Amino acid sequence: MPDKALDYLVIGAGPAGLQLGYYLQKAGREYLILEAGPAPGQFFRTFPRHRTLISINKKHTGWDDPELNLRMDWNSLLSDDPGLLFTRYSDRYFPHADDMVRYLADFAESTGLRIAYDARVARVARPGGDHRGPFVVTDEHGRTYEAKRVVVATGVSRPNIPPIPGIETADLYGTASADPADYVDRRVLIIGKGNSAFETADNLMETAAVIHVAGPNSVRMAWRTHYVGHLRAVNNNLLDTYQLKSQNALLDGDVRRIERRPDGSYLVTVAFARVDEVTKDIPYDRVIVCTGFRFDASVFADECRPELMINGRFPALTPAYESANVPDLYFAGTITQSRDFKQGTSGFIHGFRYGVRALHRILESRHHGVPWPAKMLAAQPGPLATAVIDRVNRTSALWQQFGLLADVIVLDGDGIARYLEEVPYDLDEPIGDHGHFAITLEYGPDHDKADPFDIAVARIGQSDSARAHEGHYLHPVVRHHRPGRPVVTHHITENLENEWTSEEIHVEPLRAFFARQTATVPV
Repeated sequence: MPDKALDYLVIGAGPAGLQLGYYLQKAGREYLILEAGPAPGQFFRTFPRHRTLISINKKHTGWDDPELNLRMDWNSLLSDDPGLLFTRYSDRYFPHADDMVRYLADFAESTGLRIAYDARVARVARPGGDHRGPFVVTDEHGRTYEAKRVVVATGVSRPNIPPIPGIETADLYGTASADPADYVDRRVLIIGKGNSAFETADNLMETAAVIHVAGPNSVRMAWRTHYVGHLRAVNNNLLDTYQLKSQNALLDGDVRRIERRPDGSYLVTVAFARVDEVTKDIPYDRVIVCTGFRFDASVFADECRPELMINGRFPALTPAYESANVPDLYFAGTITQSRDFKQGTSGFIHGFRYGVRALHRILESRHHGVPWPAKMLAAQPGPLATAVIDRVNRTSALWQQFGLLADVIVLDGDGIARYLEEVPYDLDEPIGDHGHFAITLEYGPDHDKADPFDIAVARIGQSDSARAHEGHYLHPVVRHHRPGRPVVTHHITENLENEWTSEEIHVEPLRAFFARQTATVPV
């Protein structure tokens, strides 16, 4: 054990752990990253099983602004080194997972992060018992580490297995054979309707005789919902084969029972949702469970075990990425997706890299007296509107963490405003007493309901600033929060190319909004 407690012990050297380590190192904090495996990014050595990432790698954007380019780069971690961009590691739009493994190893080495490898955590305890003492973390070799704060960045490391009788006899996504030759002329049932299920089905399309994909919920397409974790077009070939009568099918309903028969085949009972709970026993040669992952809280001692949510799959968090019930226990990366579950991007690198940066700023403010970075500007309608327009036309953070991170303009009552970037929208720590403006990028109401390709669906004109609040597509929203008074909201009209630069349509209505609102408070 070190002579004194570390400022931070980070568990996991995946993308989130490396990203946080980068910021802790820049700030000169005492930290250590514990990694279970022999190198960073162990998850990507196995997943996705069929080795194609669905996080886009768009190298050629036509822009020379690195901030704008991050809108189209879903794999890079944030750093000051242009050589540490993932776009330098692959030309493919959907890259190979091995490229991510190589990238993360280079990131860790180039930045000189302090990482202890082969240090799988066996127990996290807080023996003081007062919820404020240091944590003591023990790895599988019996080595102990003491830290004032622990940040868990392990990802979701356990399979999420539904309680179906007989499911223990089925194969799991993480261990089932990925060789299509092992499924020649086989009838295959895949349980789950997410990308891992359809990725698996796509891999077996050329060899399996029949593929059924089953689950109780409707398939939701990412292009409709704008949630990148819903089914992506790159994985949806099975839908064509189903609707074009090519033996494969979706089964909408609950798998009630899985029976492994003496010859190794299966008899599976399915209750169909569309036909009044009719049940049917269907024979299969193979059953593969592709129902996602969950956070593993088993290493935590009772005195510091975090509360879980969403059917026990993820830790319950405050807006500061802190455990809802254990002070000084923080979380980073894909396990923070409880903040915007199946709505936003906190489960993915292109989202949580900004969440990690926000977490670091929170840690600096709370524990080291470092205020949130801010720019000063005159608290007048013109400068306020200019600052907002400049940001929404460039920011990658608000673009990727839509509706979750907000730029905040704090009115201090002395004629000066502070412009703070990328604050969790519901975090009140850096907000002043005289009210503030919060700037987000958001989709409109019912954006996930309408078919975006149906030309009969009514659209809001991009020059109609008076109806900007009705727009479905991503657009800037400015809210004025004042103590004890209702929130006042202004929408900036959506734009096909996401360029909010028109003086008449975008800038002047925003300037007028600021004029009205600043007239009601001391600035």
